[in-house]
Amino acid sequence: MSLYVKQFVDASLGNSSYLVASTETSRAAVIDPQRDIDRYVRAAEGLGLHLAFALDTHLHADFVSGARELAAQSNGTFRIGASAQARVGFEHLPLSEGDTLSLGDVAIGVLTTPGHTPEHISFTAAPIGSHAPHALFSGGALIVGGAGRTDLLGHDLSEPLAQQLYHTLHHKLLHLPDHVTVYPTHGAGSFCNAPASPERVTTIGRERATNRLAQVRDEEEFVRAALSDLPSYPTYYRYMRAVNRNGPLVLGGVPELKPLPPEDVCHLSKNGAVVIDVRSPREFAAGHIPDSYGVPLIAPLNTWVGWVVPFGLPLVLIADDPVQREEAVRELIRIGYDDLRGYLGGGIAAWEAAGAPVRRTPMISVSELHEWTQHSDAPVILDVRFEHEWRDGHLPNALHIEAGHVRDQIDRIPRDRPVVVHCGAANRAMISASLLEQRGYTNVTLLDTGFNQWREAGYEVVERAAEEAAWVH
Repeated sequence: MSLYVKQFVDASLGNSSYLVASTETSRAAVIDPQRDIDRYVRAAEGLGLHLAFALDTHLHADFVSGARELAAQSNGTFRIGASAQARVGFEHLPLSEGDTLSLGDVAIGVLTTPGHTPEHISFTAAPIGSHAPHALFSGGALIVGGAGRTDLLGHDLSEPLAQQLYHTLHHKLLHLPDHVTVYPTHGAGSFCNAPASPERVTTIGRERATNRLAQVRDEEEFVRAALSDLPSYPTYYRYMRAVNRNGPLVLGGVPELKPLPPEDVCHLSKNGAVVIDVRSPREFAAGHIPDSYGVPLIAPLNTWVGWVVPFGLPLVLIADDPVQREEAVRELIRIGYDDLRGYLGGGIAAWEAAGAPVRRTPMISVSELHEWTQHSDAPVILDVRFEHEWRDGHLPNALHIEAGHVRDQIDRIPRDRPVVVHCGAANRAMISASLLEQRGYTNVTLLDTGFNQWREAGYEVVERAAEEAAWVH
């Protein structure tokens, strides 16, 4: 068979994009490309493929489409394909049910598959003349073990979109042959998902047999299932749809940041720029610029910058390692944080040598925290993990606020007592501690590991069953 598919996984956002080609004609398309397109271009060049199309399944809420970047670097025959219902504001090929795009002896078909979003389409791929598709590129219409969530456009559309998703799955996609390979865009780690499997590729037959939403035959029950147990999601999602509809700025490649002397960073910071420190929690705690955001690269960076840093502001990075710095830039431009002014040359050592103020955040171990809790001056323990993590067990008397909500629920956190912040491994705790310090909290400490280490040490944990029993009585 001449159909070739190469998957590109972005673990930080939980998404996949795909290079789809005919090995006979060497014509290729990229489906749901992200903005740093050099990896697609390199892969195509290495395989001797000619890129002909960039195709988006929907107006993405979690990343900026790379379709315009691909078009800008391609010849005049390259086309961007998008749902006709998306009404994007740039030159494109509007696509509707039944349309076909040719890669030569491989045909890319279009299915309208609303639900995750109103304008959602999916793509099939099959050799010319085949009676059934060999592959389905399902975006968020069908994912491994679930489907894309329908609540991202607001409460008023949640149920109507869930109803559309029911019909998309039960009256269209699940009627495809069992052997069809399904390549979703959203996967493990994406906040666009309803709960799903960590696997990223599946088949129609497998999903028909095992997908929880495929088992629900009643539409009303399906809507309840699709809208249950959905986690919170990053605040930057509210901007991405408009960016992708209007047409993101063409960057022309991954920006290369320039080093900035401390005085320039200070000037930018005083004039509205945001300083983002992507180093590890230990490095951040040992010394950082006051009022900077501590967001470790592995947090992951793009999810949490998009959650806590206001969209559209100029940015300065604290990132000493050039490899980490490039990865940070890639993650930021993928979510539309484009106004990158540079990075602090020489790092915190240069900042401190220039006589600029440095803030330090104490870190303690689980044994030190346990000892502290036995005393009269015991701290407030702030647990910033997700709700499902909290329900599975937490420290006694802890205050729970998800890291993404610390800013808007900060009044719940006492100012007249020490605060120890913890999560699963210190990354979200570091983010939250930096938010508290920005709001004037002066007695903040980081737990240097996390909840699992507390539990493994044998210290008391409030389990869900015990908490529910106490609530009943």
